[in-house]
Amino acid sequence: MIPAFWVVMPAAGSARRMGASATPKQYLPLRGATVIEHALRPFLERSECAGIIVVLNAADTHWRSLRIASDARISIASGGDERVDSVRCGLEALSSRAQSQDWILVHDAARPCLSADDLQHLLESLSDDEVGGLLAAPVVDTLKRADAKGRVSATIDRVSLWHALTPQMFRYEILVRALASCGATTTDEAQAIEALALHPKLVQGSADNLKITVPADLTRAERILAARGEQ
Repeated sequence: MIPAFWVVMPAAGSARRMGASATPKQYLPLRGATVIEHALRPFLERSECAGIIVVLNAADTHWRSLRIASDARISIASGGDERVDSVRCGLEALSSRAQSQDWILVHDAARPCLSADDLQHLLESLSDDEVGGLLAAPVVDTLKRADAKGRVSATIDRVSLWHALTPQMFRYEILVRALASCGATTTDEAQAIEALALHPKLVQGSADNLKITVPADLTRAERILAARGEQ
């Protein structure tokens, strides 16, 4: 049985690697919508989704112009300087609504290619898990470590290495506790959970669930969505 869940979507980031004057990457156009609208769609299509908190930059001028902004299941909150700060703000916005054992799915606003199948697999795999976990993809490329001069100092064994993706899925109470004690350099929720000496479960998902970071990523996302026939 698929459990009910809440979604926190940090969307307060800038577009530093997309160009200095660029529109924030979550609002870039992609197949007739915006990146963030594609990111939200898989959750809005599920009846188990109890609600979504989209965490915005305080100076955001784009969100209210989107049709999806009027969806009654979506609320907004103001974010912080770093991703972890924005996730904390999203959890705080749920403090009067979510119960301690409710599932929270944290998903990047710049990941527009989450498939319905991967979301289903995550929900099924973690529904009864004691810790929670995350979508991830096994590392398939050869990895090199660089020295200070930009030359190879070592080849890293890729066995047992995974690319962390989102959504990442944890209980409300444990996620609040984990993020309360972590620093600004924490890059994802699983890392904060690990600091509690817990071990999140890796749920294999598709590497197509990419994060828009540089302009070439948008072209790749276009191809992925087109191949699926998604508008």
